[in-house]
Amino acid sequence: MLFDESTLRKLNQLALVAGRVRAGGMKGERRSSRRGSSVEFADYRNYTAGDDLRRLDWNIYARLNKPFIKLLEEEEDLAVYILIDGSRSMDWGEGEQNKFQYALRLAAGLGAVALSSGDALSIGFLQNGRIASEFGPTRGGVALPRLFRYLESLEAKDDTNLNQALRAYSIAPRRPGLLILISDLFARDGHETGLRQLLGRGHEAVLLHVLSPDEIEPSFAGDVQLLDVETNQQQDVSIDGGMRNLYRTRVRAWIEAIQADSRKHGIRYLDAVTSQGWEQVLLLDMRRAGVVK
Repeated sequence: MLFDESTLRKLNQLALVAGRVRAGGMKGERRSSRRGSSVEFADYRNYTAGDDLRRLDWNIYARLNKPFIKLLEEEEDLAVYILIDGSRSMDWGEGEQNKFQYALRLAAGLGAVALSSGDALSIGFLQNGRIASEFGPTRGGVALPRLFRYLESLEAKDDTNLNQALRAYSIAPRRPGLLILISDLFARDGHETGLRQLLGRGHEAVLLHVLSPDEIEPSFAGDVQLLDVETNQQQDVSIDGGMRNLYRTRVRAWIEAIQADSRKHGIRYLDAVTSQGWEQVLLLDMRRAGVVK
C-alpha cells in the first residue's frame, strides 16, 4: 500500500485542474463551458421556436410573462496521463527520500485524485527512450488497487532519453488531456522537444521536478570520485568552498532555465525535493500551484 486510508480520504476531496476541460466520451464530475443536458444550471436565454418546452422556466414566465430557456452545464470526464521517468538516476536516496519511490507516491496520489473524480486515467512508464509499460485508460475508484499493484511492480533502471520517450508517447493516438511528467530531468538531450511535441498534440502539461536534497546541496567535500549511475563514467574532482558555490550556482541556473522554458510554453512547473513530505506536495504545494483544487 503506497499510502494509508487517511491520506486517501483527503485525496478524494481533490480534483485535478485543467485550464480548458477536454470533451470526453463519458460524463464525469467536472464542469465544462459547453451547454448540455446535465442537471447543473448555467444560465438563461430567450425562447425560440422549436426549443424543448420541458426546459422552459415556468416560474420566470409567470413573473415576467416572457419565456426563457434554462441552459445547463454538461459534465465531462478529463483524460489524465501520468508519465513516470524510470531511469536509473531516479533510484537515488535512502528510505522515504528515494526519488523513485517518492515519484511513485506522487503518481499514486494523483492517480487516486483522477479516479475519484471520474477522470480517464492512463500511466506511461518511460525507460531507455521508450514506453516500457502502460496502465489504463481506466476510471473509477474500483481501479485503485490495480493502480497500486502496477506502480509497486515498477523498477528504475537503464539510461535516460526523455525526449525520445516523450516523442514515442506522442505518436500513439490519444485524446488530448492533462499530461503530468514526473522526472528528475537528468537527461543529456533534455526533455523540452519531446514535451513540446506532446503540447502540439493538444495536451496541457504539468512538470513535477523531483530532486534529492544532496543533488541541490552536496554533503561531501575533499577529493572524491564521482560515478554516473547510468553511464558508469567516472570523474575525479576536488570539492572545496569555491567548487561548492559554483555547483550551487549552476544547479540554480539549470532549474531556473527549466522554469523559464515551462512558463514560456504554458507548462505548470512544480519542484518536489524529497526532503519535503510527499503528502505536503500533494495536498498543499500542488494546490498552491493550481495542479489540484
